[in-house]
Amino acid sequence: GGLARWSADRLLGANTVSPLGETTPVPHAGDAADDPAIWVHPTDPALSLIIGTDKKGGIGVYDLDGSQLQYLPDGKLNNVDLRARVRFWGKRTLDVVAVSDRTRRTITLYTVDPNERRLKPLPAVPPTFVHIGSPYGLCLYQSRRNGHLYAFVTSKEGLVEQWRLYGGKDQRLQAEHVRTLRLASAAEGCAADDELGFVYLAEEERGIWKFAAEPDRGGEGRLIDGIGADGHLTPDVEGLAIYDAGQGRGYLVASSQGNNTFAVYRREGQNEYVLTFRVVGGHGVDGVSDTDGIEVTSQPLGDRFPKGLFVAQDGSNDGGNQNFKLVSWAEIEALFSNR
Repeated sequence: GGLARWSADRLLGANTVSPLGETTPVPHAGDAADDPAIWVHPTDPALSLIIGTDKKGGIGVYDLDGSQLQYLPDGKLNNVDLRARVRFWGKRTLDVVAVSDRTRRTITLYTVDPNERRLKPLPAVPPTFVHIGSPYGLCLYQSRRNGHLYAFVTSKEGLVEQWRLYGGKDQRLQAEHVRTLRLASAAEGCAADDELGFVYLAEEERGIWKFAAEPDRGGEGRLIDGIGADGHLTPDVEGLAIYDAGQGRGYLVASSQGNNTFAVYRREGQNEYVLTFRVVGGHGVDGVSDTDGIEVTSQPLGDRFPKGLFVAQDGSNDGGNQNFKLVSWAEIEALFSNR
């Protein structure tokens, strides 16, 4: 939101892109929309979905036009992530959608029905956290080493628990605590790079940390960018997302909430800083501000999103309650060539 703020940026020549669309606002007023995930349809990319949390009461499913297809009033669901076609019990594959659930203080699991394009509850034995009282952020990691699926759950205390999700008895998923990582203060944003084997954590008042994602790789992290004079971030540092350009290349994107920008880093190597951009009003849609969660996919999703889709939560939507804005990655990629 906030159209007046953006005209100055255009005059200053700041890196700006505009959304091509937006989702139906979430049902709850105030700071409610939080974190999106993108489900890519296995045969028709135009039928792909955006799944977005309403942390005051549930979770919504939207098509690429932003229309709400489903809303489940399942409680205070904060962060969402998914992994497609995960194999359990040796043969069955599931599209697993995991959500940090602050009502029940656990991880709640769904699967996507590709025919109905709806979320369905996934039978599971919900984990009881070991060190953290209440979950905050969440991201999934699927190991290339052994195919195991893990959930990283962050907390306002800075503790991060890693849980392995596996096929238990009665065709229910179960969870096993495998590791705890420690940051000094509150962390929410989280994104894992399955191919390269890293997990990135956003410590809100400090910056972005990078850890080895395998549970046997120890607990030492590296700060890849921070706040202040030496960094490119303004607290709170919030959502994180990975754009997979193939062969280990691509980008890490971070929501720098304090100045309504998004910082971009190289996915490979030492995560070199690339540029910062804003999402300003255009195409008949207002810009974004105060962004919590973000997500990105490199999959072509039809004519409007030929190089993928970037989704950002909007803290002050001009059209009412908070929602999620949809930006074509092609517009963001054009910024790189203009450097």
